[in-house]
Amino acid sequence: MTLALGEAGRPAALPEAAGWPGPDPRVVLPAGLLLLGGALALAAAVGWRMAALYLIGGALGLVLYHATFGFAGSWRRLLAEGRGAGLRAQMVMLALASAIFLPVLANGSLFGQSVGGAIAPVGLSVVVGAALFGIGMQLGGGCASGTLFALGGGSTRMVVTLVFFMVGSVVGSAHLPWWLDAPSLGSVSLSRALGWAPALALQLAVFALIALGTIWLERRRHGALEPITRPQSGAARLLSGPWPLLWGALLLALLNVATLAVAGHAWTVSFGYTLWGAKAAGALGLDVASWPFWTWRFPKAALEGSLFENSTSVMNFGIVAGALMAASLAGRFAPAGRVPLGPALAAALGGLLMGYGARLAFGCNVGAYFSGIASGSLHGWLWLLAALVGTHLGILCRPLFGLDSKRS
Repeated sequence: MTLALGEAGRPAALPEAAGWPGPDPRVVLPAGLLLLGGALALAAAVGWRMAALYLIGGALGLVLYHATFGFAGSWRRLLAEGRGAGLRAQMVMLALASAIFLPVLANGSLFGQSVGGAIAPVGLSVVVGAALFGIGMQLGGGCASGTLFALGGGSTRMVVTLVFFMVGSVVGSAHLPWWLDAPSLGSVSLSRALGWAPALALQLAVFALIALGTIWLERRRHGALEPITRPQSGAARLLSGPWPLLWGALLLALLNVATLAVAGHAWTVSFGYTLWGAKAAGALGLDVASWPFWTWRFPKAALEGSLFENSTSVMNFGIVAGALMAASLAGRFAPAGRVPLGPALAAALGGLLMGYGARLAFGCNVGAYFSGIASGSLHGWLWLLAALVGTHLGILCRPLFGLDSKRS
């Protein structure tokens, strides 16, 4: 059995007519032990919150894999083919998350836990960083979350993307203080500026306009729409996938809310890569602890602590484990032995650009785009616009590395 790669370099969904080989017992048991054992170990060593966040990460990995819910692939399909189902699903995800996030953040707590949104400055660094990230997504074969769940699903190419994502993130952490002096409007919260209810109404209207725009474009180019719901062919599809994009959108929004309730902050991904890279650089003798970024309170505490004491790092581990479980349940975990030179070079360059860009833009497709917009941060909207421009540039660059302009 070979690994078929679909959107964003992840294992492609089996055709509806194809038979389900059933769970792979060689992988299901280790994946289950990794999830359950990891949670128990974290609960004993760090506390129940990290154990819960690890399992939330596991659920995110399973949902991302089974719903084939990617950002790089869906944006490429929109710009290269005029297909907008992926972006429409993202608008549903953002609408539900915003409807819960904005009143909760205005209240300041959720189930007794103090909560804060993903609010960041609106400036040149976001424009440059998000554009670089958009290019990197198309070369690397996936976004920040896509890299994790494709890796868990068995994509060997994503190992290259992950390693260079960490390298780019560390370099970005070295340069970020300089970028913070670039022109900026400062942090802009739509909820603080307008009130949470008017901010929510405004965002819902924009989500609807974007969705209607994709419908107009797709009908104009193809005459019919790809749905964000797919008929299921029995209960077995719950284990094997594919799940409807709509399921993925709703579940990802609710899991982001769960993250907010347990961690006190929205779901983020890219800081975990930065921390992993900095730890590795320190082990190799590089004095990253003396860099200004790593003397700031939060990064300093993360660098001095364990990888298993940082919520983003723990959730990233969980995503990989959850995707491994999903792939094993689907019977599709079968890593390839080698990566051709062209795609490997693209993965390396893409990882560098995503890592560097995410640090400049205060987050990736999850921390800046998803969680930023759901929190009512204007920088999330700026991130989306700049990343779409970068996506277009990245699509143009893909053939230089032997990559199809439409498919991974």
